[in-house]
Amino acid sequence: MTNKTIVFGKGYLGHRISNKMDCDLTGINLLEKKELADYLDHEKPDVVINAAGKTGRPNIDWCETHKQETVEGNIIAASNLCMECSKRGIYFVHIGSGGVYNGDNNGKGFNEEDEPDFYGSQFYARTKIISEKILNEFPSLLLRIQMPLDEIPHKRNLIDKLKDYSKLINAQNSMTTIPHMLDAITYLTNKRSQGIYNIVNPGTISASEIMTYYKEIIDPSHNFEMISLASLDNFTVGKRCNCYLNSDKLKKEGFELPEIHKAVVSCLKNYKNALINLKNNKY
Repeated sequence: MTNKTIVFGKGYLGHRISNKMDCDLTGINLLEKKELADYLDHEKPDVVINAAGKTGRPNIDWCETHKQETVEGNIIAASNLCMECSKRGIYFVHIGSGGVYNGDNNGKGFNEEDEPDFYGSQFYARTKIISEKILNEFPSLLLRIQMPLDEIPHKRNLIDKLKDYSKLINAQNSMTTIPHMLDAITYLTNKRSQGIYNIVNPGTISASEIMTYYKEIIDPSHNFEMISLASLDNFTVGKRCNCYLNSDKLKKEGFELPEIHKAVVSCLKNYKNALINLKNNKY
């Protein structure tokens, strides 16, 4: 018997996950508990993947001035869905954030057992930390992704975001390449794994390195200026975290994403082909 999977959240990641897993996608209002309960009782899914949440438009600074909507989207909605799934014995998967730490943990990277330390500097991060603590009290699979980068042009793709910035920092970060993340989600879901997992590519990379690759592979005319992390604070409302997440737990589970530099180059080459196809389809 084939398991029925439903992805909640009709954003960019929701569509990418549902397309990869060839499953239903819904944008039902998770704040309406009766509507949610009736929907689950009618659809009777075996697996629910939550890709809904608030990240802000155009960026997470939005969350600093829209705190109620951010709490509703990142804490209340996620908690409602998790608890309703728990009541019905539905396997629950949540797409969370790796941006709950700052630094590299003395070169070791932060693992899933380390207490999040980026609680005071950014409202978005606070909501993700709170929701993770709540959801981890229930049977669930919690996947932390960080700065998702894709091979498909889209405004939510990190490549598209970075190419619009004239100033970039050289700070090292863990990142998640979406094509490989989709494989990891499929793998862990099929195994019915539970608990927290850092879904990031091994190693770290900076925004300026990514755009240097972009310049080499896609657009030689692209230019940007590197600025210090301290200077970045002058352009943002909430502080930005830069963190290294350890992915050993995922590797021990039997799945390993490719090293981040190789994965970024692969995504950029496919991104270039996608741009060519988009251009050709216009004529």
